[in-house]
Amino acid sequence: MFFDSWSDLTRILIVGVLTYAGVVLILRVTGKRTLSQLNAFDFIVTVALGSMMATIMLSTDISLSEGLVALGLLAGLQVAVAFVNSRVSWARAVLTSKPALLVQDGVVLTETVKKHRLSESALRQSIRMAGLGGLDQVGAVVLETNGTLSVVPSESMGDRWAISDITGVDGQGRQAKHL
Repeated sequence: MFFDSWSDLTRILIVGVLTYAGVVLILRVTGKRTLSQLNAFDFIVTVALGSMMATIMLSTDISLSEGLVALGLLAGLQVAVAFVNSRVSWARAVLTSKPALLVQDGVVLTETVKKHRLSESALRQSIRMAGLGGLDQVGAVVLETNGTLSVVPSESMGDRWAISDITGVDGQGRQAKHL
């Protein structure tokens, strides 16, 4: 129960080091985005990489070469999906969520906040963390595709280009009125 054999421990050490080296190599080849958490798909890939790495190290049923091929396949799929996501709009719509405007020109968009199951305290915290003291200083609070809240101070809104891609916001950054 506490100790089976030295050969098992030796296998874990050797396979663990080689698996780690393989993962580092794969991540260097596939780029920084593989470990970034930009959306749910990226998060799933990151968790799967960790799970696969643990399985390769601990399971005697999976050879090192099989495990490295599986890791490479997952990383390759991640690169392919990122490539398609950056070039095909319908794929982007399927794979990533859209940003949501929660506060606009100091006004909390209550329905949007409720729709995304956020609390008023989460909004307050994001505004405080941006170094602002009141809603009158807030140009926009956006729930980003990765789940973070971005706060843009009123004085930094500029031409509002940064929020122009948010559904329901017109080019001026005002809530669009749909008939």
